[in-house]
Amino acid sequence: MNAGLRRHDVVIMGGGLAGLTLALQLRQRFADIDVVVLERRSHPVPHATHKVGESSVEIGAHYFDTVLGLKPHLDDRQLRKFGFRFFFSEGRRDIAEVTEIGASRPLSVPSYQIDRGIFENYLAEEATRAGVRFVDDARVVRIELAADEVQPHRLAWVQGEQTHDIEARWVIDACGRAGILKRKLGLAETNAHTCNAVWFRVRGRIEIDEWSDDPAWRARCEPRARWMSTNHLVGTGYWVWLIPLASGSHSIGIVADPRHHPLEAFDTFDKAMDWLRIWQPMLHDELDGKRDQLQDFAFFRNFSYGCKQVFSSQRWALTGEAGLFLDPFYSPGSDFIAMSNTYIVDLIGHDRAGHALDARSQLYDQIYHSFYESTLALYTDQYALFGDPEVLPAKVIWDYTYYWGVLSQIFFHERLTDLAVLGSLREELQHCQRLNLAMQPFLRAWSGVSRKQNKPVMLDQASLPWFAELNRSLNDQLDDAAFRSRLRGSVEQLRVLAGEILVRVSDEYPGVDGAALRAVLAEKMTVEPVGAALGTLLFEI
Repeated sequence: MNAGLRRHDVVIMGGGLAGLTLALQLRQRFADIDVVVLERRSHPVPHATHKVGESSVEIGAHYFDTVLGLKPHLDDRQLRKFGFRFFFSEGRRDIAEVTEIGASRPLSVPSYQIDRGIFENYLAEEATRAGVRFVDDARVVRIELAADEVQPHRLAWVQGEQTHDIEARWVIDACGRAGILKRKLGLAETNAHTCNAVWFRVRGRIEIDEWSDDPAWRARCEPRARWMSTNHLVGTGYWVWLIPLASGSHSIGIVADPRHHPLEAFDTFDKAMDWLRIWQPMLHDELDGKRDQLQDFAFFRNFSYGCKQVFSSQRWALTGEAGLFLDPFYSPGSDFIAMSNTYIVDLIGHDRAGHALDARSQLYDQIYHSFYESTLALYTDQYALFGDPEVLPAKVIWDYTYYWGVLSQIFFHERLTDLAVLGSLREELQHCQRLNLAMQPFLRAWSGVSRKQNKPVMLDQASLPWFAELNRSLNDQLDDAAFRSRLRGSVEQLRVLAGEILVRVSDEYPGVDGAALRAVLAEKMTVEPVGAALGTLLFEI
């Protein structure tokens, strides 16, 4: 039976995190826009065990709390995250005697641990209140993309036994890994990063602060606050995440390069527990008495992938995991949702104003893929050094400096769609990308010869004044001139940091090949000074 034809401005296929936040952003930008969201699952969704992707970082958090105005919900119903934290605890039961990377106090810009079930239920309700038509139990069965700029797209979706035919000016795929448009248009693309992951949730808290009675270890950071971090238990070729959820559960994941730890070694809960007994025994001991508290278990093989195109002048786009996915390390998923949604909203705005989309959509696609390629370099062939207490701290500082100094500045200061300003900084942005692409293999080469000394110290990110200030600076209000100056200062900061890493490694390990990094540093750049001399930027271990 056909229920009749309806016409919408935007149809979003998928009512998860990416689709619902896009719907809210569209309604905030255009009060009269007609948006329908078609979600395959039934709502409300379960808490805790709904989806992974619970840890947010600064761009995604800013998108949720400030751009979308959801800070009251995040403060009241979710958990404020106490940053990232890393422990080199492989095979150890003496956590106070291993190197810890983290902050002793929260830094200025907030991020959150998000129970996806609670959040997506709230987003669906909020979208409905905002005038979005949200339809659950809706399965898209047909898409006919328009052949020209005038004709609408046509879709058919099924709810129960009833088929609905609709038309839409814009079609957005936010349906996750199902990738309806990606499959239809042949846009799937592999990348060079091959890793696997398993995850599960247990009821109750994992109180990592209780893993040692050592008063000095406990006093290193805010009392009993470590458990609120995204805690990483790291080793060669893998990392284990510990993420608390507001519903009272704890999320645990094992992410590994199969060249070091094949998925078959931990692809069931019992095998994962046997694996933890060997590689992370303190977590095994914590979980062993909570086996009856297990709530779910799932895995992804080869989870990382690209996409040939995500934005089109033909009035379709992909967002979230329907497009591309990198890696859960550093939690970039919500960041890329924030960026892709912002580009989509801007393209729809230009279309509503009657402007041609060809050039703008191509540029947005190029810029978005450039961010993807730069971030992908942080992971590709890098898992082997995750268990290196000498190299990973430098990598974390470098990666954060690149993230806060470049990408976060662009998003926080609302220059993501400002093609004029970004164009004026093209040389600087490309130089930063080349620096990063040279730094990652240099770190890998360093780890190949490092002594990997696991000292009983905390490398306190909050004790680096320049690092804490870089985080705080995201809250500044900048005009165009000040923004250009800020980005050029970030270039200098990255160059100084790269030079310091290069000199330190070359002095201690003269055999490490730093030619590629030296070549990038030798490029002549006209940058503005950042102010006072930066001094030593790295931790002194």
